[in-house]
Amino acid sequence: MAQLDTLDLLVLVALLIGTAAYFTKGTYWGVPKDPYAASFTGANGAKAGKTRNILEKMDETGKNTVVFYASQTGTAEDYASRLAKEGSSRFGLKTMVADLEDYDYENLDTFPPDKVAMFVLATYGEGEPTDNAVDFYEFITGEDVSFSGGGDTEGQPLSDLKFVAFGLGNNTYEHYNALVRRVNTALIKLGAQRISAAGEGDDGAGTMEEDFLAWKEPMWSELAETMKLEEREAVYEPVFGITEREDMNPDTNEVYLGEPNKNHLEGTQRGPFNSHNPYVAPIVESREVFTVNDRNCLHMEIDVSGSNLPYQTGDHVAVWPTNAGREVDRFLNILGLLDRRHTVISVKGLDPTARVPFPTPTTYDAATRYHMEICGPVSRQFVASLAPFAPDEASKAEMARLGEDKDYFKEKVSDQYLNIAQLLERVCEAKWTNVPFSIMMESIQKLQPRYYSISSSSLVQKTRISITAVVEEVRVAGSKPNIVKGVTTNYLLALKQKQHGEPDPDPHGLTYAITGPRNKYDGCHVPVHVRHSNFKLPSDPAKPVIMVGPGSGVAPFRGFVQERAAQAKAGEKVGKTILFYGCRKPSEDFLYKDEWDTYKQALGDSFELFTAFSRETSQKVYVQQRLAEQASVVNELLQQKGNFYVCGDASNMAREVHAMLGQIVAEQRGLSLEKGEEIVKSMRSSNQYQEDVWS
Repeated sequence: MAQLDTLDLLVLVALLIGTAAYFTKGTYWGVPKDPYAASFTGANGAKAGKTRNILEKMDETGKNTVVFYASQTGTAEDYASRLAKEGSSRFGLKTMVADLEDYDYENLDTFPPDKVAMFVLATYGEGEPTDNAVDFYEFITGEDVSFSGGGDTEGQPLSDLKFVAFGLGNNTYEHYNALVRRVNTALIKLGAQRISAAGEGDDGAGTMEEDFLAWKEPMWSELAETMKLEEREAVYEPVFGITEREDMNPDTNEVYLGEPNKNHLEGTQRGPFNSHNPYVAPIVESREVFTVNDRNCLHMEIDVSGSNLPYQTGDHVAVWPTNAGREVDRFLNILGLLDRRHTVISVKGLDPTARVPFPTPTTYDAATRYHMEICGPVSRQFVASLAPFAPDEASKAEMARLGEDKDYFKEKVSDQYLNIAQLLERVCEAKWTNVPFSIMMESIQKLQPRYYSISSSSLVQKTRISITAVVEEVRVAGSKPNIVKGVTTNYLLALKQKQHGEPDPDPHGLTYAITGPRNKYDGCHVPVHVRHSNFKLPSDPAKPVIMVGPGSGVAPFRGFVQERAAQAKAGEKVGKTILFYGCRKPSEDFLYKDEWDTYKQALGDSFELFTAFSRETSQKVYVQQRLAEQASVVNELLQQKGNFYVCGDASNMAREVHAMLGQIVAEQRGLSLEKGEEIVKSMRSSNQYQEDVWS
């Protein structure tokens, strides 16, 4: 028998260890996983390692109502939570909130008739499902959908499923509320019983909240009648229990001071980096690109080298903001928490399906500064829920009136763009010490990352992401004028000021904890992740492109042109590249004015820039007018199968450009306007016409 040498023994031992690991699954040496160690998912979803069987989950936790949500920015999740709370407090329903991506749906055909499913579904982009709803959407609308019992469409497999549905959409997009409409149709086709009409909220018209409130009241009435529910007086029942930890010091390393997960708490960054786990990236360059003193537009370069955080030209970068110190102080002060801002608190869900929306233990200050959207709009329902906790009877009556009278609420709150702390200050200057912090956690959305079109080419800048961001500000007229500042853009402006030598930056009177929790963002760092976009150049650079991007809408087109210029320099054949750009005055806000000449040198006659200036003369000129002036060229390139891109304001500019293109196609081809619009619609369907727009 041959002797085993050292290498043979090592290989044999390794095989034995591997075999043991496979069959024991780490039983003997496994370490319990911290839920925040790698990522932090939705506040109410199923925890990692738990069942993906929603009926099993409902039975385990004694629930008879599940509220599913499809959410991209957190609004649909917030509405789902509000429905669940109201169903519990008003009707005694045993409710749970569920992230659509946390469960499988093959067993919906066994959904019991004494339970209810609610769907709160946001439509993303051009009629697309939100990221967390893709699998559910593809399953429920699929032609070959099949369930655990073997049923198909013809057999009405969901005949026992009772459901209600509310959609969140924006009428400035062509496929308004497409997700809720398609899911509603699919469920009914499969035999499900819808209780009450499906509701639709319109963010484009600014009526989302009122649309939701108008829908839910008749829905509750019909649901109560169908399920034989009895309404009771609604009493606040906390979802979260909050304990002040006098035994803990905020400086100890187990207390979260704004870190999104345990890796960040321990000072390490580990991918994958995504919407649950940001990469803290250095800002290597920042500059002002406007040339006026009363407005700001920032250009920033973010270094992602070493992060394995890839991006493609046309993608979006998400910036994770912090709230301004002034608003954090205001919020904590009105609640009487200013002196206890650094008190350590532990938060736990009082229901087995509730999940705390940020890692704990933490502090009041950290939760408010890094995790709660305290500067966001306020809902009437939220205001009404705070009335019982008012400091005095007059304040209680005022809060009740604001919650009940939508016109009064619009005048006093919505039209003034008040956040919750500003509203409480105006109603009563005394401290609102009776308000439980838990109701604030439950009613205020999580602070969401803000997305920006990347303004660089991944071909040219593989590890440096460019951002182009106009610093936002809304001035509200009135006896008590209010100036609303953009949360993230002013945070970025503070970072830019810091990088340029200002020791204590305070853009527009705002201060930020720009060094981050425990100074982990020091040296001008910002937490980011990348979101994939379908807004892409054609794979063949010889294909012509037409781009329309006024203002900061030019951001992705800087990346597009930058890429095509690099391809031309490399000897590739690059097709016609036309950009329609607009701003107020060339002397004030002409973005990247000097760069376009550089790209022109590389691209030659294949690149043309057409400009529209709206304030240069008494005659206002907009990009759609320049488009009309170049109708012949535009139509010719479209007939060559050139791609057409629009980026910017959805409510006005994008609509008018869309209408103008329909006119151009009709007139240039001798067709009716209706036929021209039909061709443009077909271009959208085939991705020849692409939009990256916002409202």
